Amino acid sequence: MNTFSRQYEIAKTNAKEYMKNGQISAYLQSLTEMNKYKKLMIAVVAN
Repeated sequence: MNTFSRQYEIAKTNAKEYMKNGQISAYLQSLTEMNKYKKLMIAVVAN
């Protein structure tokens, strides 16, 4: 759980940086990565 949370936060900061730099495709990839880690965290908590 802790590693998922850390990876989620890293993806979140990366997404912010990509948006500031105008790198839209990289921004969208970071958002999908954030979504993946969020789903994994929810699955771990549910079990």
